[in-house]
Amino acid sequence: MIAFSIYLIISFLLCIFYGYVITAALQSWKELPVWQIPLNFQPKIFISIIIPVRNEEANIQACLRSILQQSYPKDLYEIIIIDDHSTDRTAALVTQLKKENPQIRLFNLQDVINGKLINSYKKKAIELGVLQARGTLIVTTDGDCVAQPDWLLLLASLYELKQAKCIAAPVNFFQEKNLLERFQSLDYMGTMLLTGAGIHAGTMRLSNGANLAYAKAIFEELQGFSGINERASGDDMMLVQKIAAKYTQDIYFLKNPNATVFTKAKPDWQSFLQQRIRWATKSSAYREWRITFVLAMVFFLCCNILLSLLLILFFGSVMILIFFMQIIIKTFFDYQLLYEACRFFKRQDLMRSFLPAQALHIIYIAIIGFAGNFIKKYEWKGRRVR
Repeated sequence: MIAFSIYLIISFLLCIFYGYVITAALQSWKELPVWQIPLNFQPKIFISIIIPVRNEEANIQACLRSILQQSYPKDLYEIIIIDDHSTDRTAALVTQLKKENPQIRLFNLQDVINGKLINSYKKKAIELGVLQARGTLIVTTDGDCVAQPDWLLLLASLYELKQAKCIAAPVNFFQEKNLLERFQSLDYMGTMLLTGAGIHAGTMRLSNGANLAYAKAIFEELQGFSGINERASGDDMMLVQKIAAKYTQDIYFLKNPNATVFTKAKPDWQSFLQQRIRWATKSSAYREWRITFVLAMVFFLCCNILLSLLLILFFGSVMILIFFMQIIIKTFFDYQLLYEACRFFKRQDLMRSFLPAQALHIIYIAIIGFAGNFIKKYEWKGRRVR
């Protein structure tokens, strides 16, 4: 009986904590103003867009064309492609576009590392890109992303007018074909809201390297990825948190749907789980303890819900009540979060998949949470890394 009472209290406290986190995030998100380009804004800064690529022949042309069609003045930006040992036609396709667009520059990572085995190829590629960059502002994205026309103009205006040291901006999935892909879109839209809310509140600095900007001078001042290059990934959040440790008030989130870059969700469970395990393995290395703590509490809540479902076999109707209490509370707050995110990003159609996605979310968080703590090496871009 005592054990059951303790379990009931823990279950209730986890639900209360979850509700508090979501409510606080929603409040912070609503307080964060939508960034608009001032009517009299005249771009002045030169931007270097760095794109590390590996075997992206299916996506790189669409990515580059979306950047070449920017409303930002063409003489004020360059596109630096760092080819990371591609074995397909990625480099050839970039070279083809480069002939007609002189602002495209192509470098090969293998020329720098000379066959040396390293763990973080992407970070090394970005460091090479920054070294070659002529711009004041560094913007990173991925070879499988497409940008909207005002992307650079929005980033540059926020950078110039706010004197920002670092800017995180939205990344969302598009062109979903099935429930798994719609689930990923819903999940990531919620993450974008949490990212903006956390940065605005100064409590959690989340980010995505597919849409990230920072001053070149700051990257050089902090010696780039030095001290955070022990893991293959982490070129985004670990770097942002490193910058935030010195420039706490100068980190911004660009809240504007037109600043979103788009990419496609993982098409199958294997690639999806590999991606999320990769993300989970770096969580213990975050400098900001609040992120790790919140992630841990969400993991415990999902495990607690699944455990309650299992315990129905032993405790019957009482455990059914606890299980449905947990489900109702989590579903209520998740709906508030995702509805607001979908409304802002004009993707209300995704809410039709909310209920099945909710079930997937509980299971996936539990699986990834366990896997991220026990799996130290994983496959990424055809390599075995940690």
